[in-house]
Amino acid sequence: MDILSRYSGTRLGGLATTVLGRIHESFVTAGRILVMSASALRYLVSGIVRGEFQYKEFISQAWFVVGVAVVPTLLVAVPFGVIISIQIGSLAQQVGATSFIGAANGLGVIRQGAPIVVALLLAGAVGSAICADLGARTIREEIDALEVLGISPIQRLVVPRILATMLVGMLLCGVVAFAGVLTGFLFNVLAQGGTPGSYIASFAAFAQPADLVLAEVKSAIFGVLVALVACYKGLNAKGGPKGVADAVNATVVLSVVLLFAVNVVVTQIYSALVPQRLG
Repeated sequence: MDILSRYSGTRLGGLATTVLGRIHESFVTAGRILVMSASALRYLVSGIVRGEFQYKEFISQAWFVVGVAVVPTLLVAVPFGVIISIQIGSLAQQVGATSFIGAANGLGVIRQGAPIVVALLLAGAVGSAICADLGARTIREEIDALEVLGISPIQRLVVPRILATMLVGMLLCGVVAFAGVLTGFLFNVLAQGGTPGSYIASFAAFAQPADLVLAEVKSAIFGVLVALVACYKGLNAKGGPKGVADAVNATVVLSVVLLFAVNVVVTQIYSALVPQRLG
């Protein structure tokens, strides 16, 4: 029994140490990302004021992000709109509220669907690509070479990527919202027997410009968070190619968790501050 007790105590102690180590590492990572974000903001302001902002790098990265994300976005937006239309349409028919399908479908896509699709695509496609790029540069010691030359990697590489991801995220949100609403409308009219006038009237009665503003603000925040996490993980990759792969995996996981948590907070703030239309 003594041996078993000692063995169990050793395992529990090791587990507690591991958990505490993970918690400590999480706080350290959060602090370093905050420091990086503050440095990026400082370099952004000073770069614009002094004319040192890397416009060429910004345009290059924006085009890169578009190339990585636009096709998956379109491929996801259409079936996403169909799924929402199917679920809302069947539920509305069961409760006898078919006249509100347009409002429920449109608001669901704009307020939650479009930002969530953008968040997942930014984290999975854009974030992983940025992290892999910077991680490869880190293990090839290109980042160290920049620092030796007196060039800040944050100013030269991080700031343009943050702005490019934020801008493209907002544009993708508009694309997803339009494609989702249009797909839901066509599916409701052509497959579910709905009337175009009823769909559009209910949507217009409950939707408001603030809903689209909410979606765009969410997408901008998501773009900044994904770029910050990806840049941090990429610049701190260690251990060769395996370290880069681990950094990419950590980027996707951490980004998704952060984005969903932020989505809940922003949605609650919007619901509390913006009065909803009652039709």
